[in-house]
Amino acid sequence: MTTPGDVDGDDGVGRKKVGAAVLDPGAWSKVRCPCCLSDRVEPLVLIQLREEVHPDTKRWFISRIEASNKDGGAQLLAHPGEDEDGEVIVLSAPRCSLLRATEELGLCKPYSDGEMTAFSYHDRKSFKNTDDMQAFLTLAERQYIIKYELDSLRARKDLIIPGLPDDRGQLRSRQNICQKLQKAGVILDIVPIHHQQTLDQLGKSWYSGTQVWGQPLDAIQAYFGGSVGFYFSFLDFYTWALVPPALVGVAVMLFLPGGGATYSAKSPQPAAEEEEEAGLAMSGYMVQAVFSMVWSTIFMELWKRRSSALSHCWGVLSLAERFAEPRPGFQGTLGVNPVTKRVEPLFPEWRRQMRVGLVSLPVVVLFLGLVLMGMAGFYQGETLAKQLHQDWGSLLSGALLYLPSMLHIVYTNMLSTLYGRVALKLTEWENHREESSFQNHHTSKVLMFSFFNYFAVLFHIAFYKQDLPLLRKRLSSLLIVTQLVNQCTELVVPWLVDRFLRAPQRPQLEDDSEEDKIRAQRSLPPFPGLFSEYIELLVQFGYLSLFSCVYPLTPVLLLLNNVTEIRGDAYKICKLFRKPFCAPVASMGVWQTAFEILSFVSVMSNCWLLLLSPRIREFCLEEGISGRNIMLVAILVEHILILIKMVLAFMIPDEPDWIREKREQIEFRSLQALGQQKL
Repeated sequence: MTTPGDVDGDDGVGRKKVGAAVLDPGAWSKVRCPCCLSDRVEPLVLIQLREEVHPDTKRWFISRIEASNKDGGAQLLAHPGEDEDGEVIVLSAPRCSLLRATEELGLCKPYSDGEMTAFSYHDRKSFKNTDDMQAFLTLAERQYIIKYELDSLRARKDLIIPGLPDDRGQLRSRQNICQKLQKAGVILDIVPIHHQQTLDQLGKSWYSGTQVWGQPLDAIQAYFGGSVGFYFSFLDFYTWALVPPALVGVAVMLFLPGGGATYSAKSPQPAAEEEEEAGLAMSGYMVQAVFSMVWSTIFMELWKRRSSALSHCWGVLSLAERFAEPRPGFQGTLGVNPVTKRVEPLFPEWRRQMRVGLVSLPVVVLFLGLVLMGMAGFYQGETLAKQLHQDWGSLLSGALLYLPSMLHIVYTNMLSTLYGRVALKLTEWENHREESSFQNHHTSKVLMFSFFNYFAVLFHIAFYKQDLPLLRKRLSSLLIVTQLVNQCTELVVPWLVDRFLRAPQRPQLEDDSEEDKIRAQRSLPPFPGLFSEYIELLVQFGYLSLFSCVYPLTPVLLLLNNVTEIRGDAYKICKLFRKPFCAPVASMGVWQTAFEILSFVSVMSNCWLLLLSPRIREFCLEEGISGRNIMLVAILVEHILILIKMVLAFMIPDEPDWIREKREQIEFRSLQALGQQKL
């Protein structure tokens, strides 16, 4: 059996490469299935054990990794590193394990006729490239499958793990082995291995080149996985979609009266420098508001079509997570799954719903109340500081004017950190079986809090204080200051760290053994995930769709920010963090729902902002229209716009016709394959 360095192979993104690492070929565990024999073994995943791990513990764990599925093992290939006493295990996977997991995950692959079809292990000979796993599966899929098999590794009976004391080594029947070893301190990390040559080639075509637009999305998805691929696809699509509102915003500012005007609902007169435009001052706001409502609808509908096309091209139209093994943190009473007929922990759905409704929801509402209390305290403190400054008129009282804002920022940051931990604990306690359900519930909790945290003050200024000049100033300052801070923290600081702290160490690493190079990847910080990146885009989208009518340059600033955001995020994930495990996903999940909700709320926000405008109020006073009739007209216009939005959403199907046909073909072939198996 030759090493990966001896044989050229496909890198998973359509290019030829030389293997990623050279390891002792004789130390790999042997392949039991004759069809899985290969002239090379590809290192895919690194398991970092604690120092001075007991050899018996390591040997027992490796035996569980390489044992067959029928014997309760993961049926993977293991390499012990330098020797059996070391603290490293390197993993790969034989062909049969990869193919079976492909079917369990519900991935679609090219059939013999070139069409994407849900993979069937029994019909594997009819699929393309099933003899070459590097061509059949992407690198991200191969690495995730190993993680998937490790997460499915459970004890067949109660036992004591060799080399561990009884109090830490007690393993219960059907308990997750890797999770137990992590809690016992035996496993420190499980890390997918970077393929450096492939990563360098991807970086050249992604963030190191001269092109401003466009990204190698297929290569990104193949190397990093579906969730990363969908994020950068959405970021790319969103950045392109900002061009029309940016052009409209510039036109409103330059050519339409009212585009740069500032008003206060409590002082209906326009600013002194723009009194000559008062007669038509609201025309710019109306154009921007109506355009934002229509744009947000069309943007989301076109993205859903784009997302469905990507899910087909990436083979994730028929994911089957619901019938996979439960997630590692899932707990319950052992029983037989009524669907899969497998013995696994079971947890009644009604108990989970009770936990969500009676505990999680009240806790979330409590934290939302704390956000509102903080906002109220901020306004009270601001009023008190202004009063003190008027009474004292000293330098000290002038400095006190900044104290409420500083205290509010500290308060919201501390509350956000605390809430993040509480939300994670609550979601774990809810005990979700599937990983996607866990992530969706966790994300939903944080999204509700983030929405209040970022937009409560703006809504308060707009609809309670009814101070449009203050809203305009607040929005412009948020956009400018926040983006400057983000660009500094996301681009400048990471570049300085990589340039001056890590660059000098790279020549030394080139002389290290391959085992040391693989182990060195663990020195990188873990990838923090895409949560903060999605939150940033969601807040951007909220500023644009909800309040851009009072500040037409909002899309221009967002466009400039996102052009650099694409390269900054690409640089970070390629150079500054470990390679993440990414499960196959068919869409952005709950994030897409969050963007759609904001798009819907934008109709109401823009309607009521126009209602609060001084020109509308002045016109109503001149015509003698009562406040009650104004409200009725506003509600009528709001409902008409919502109806238009719904009609537009209906007229633009979520899937193109060719995707709908492909989906039906996949379902038909799956039924055919099932019928042949029964025969």
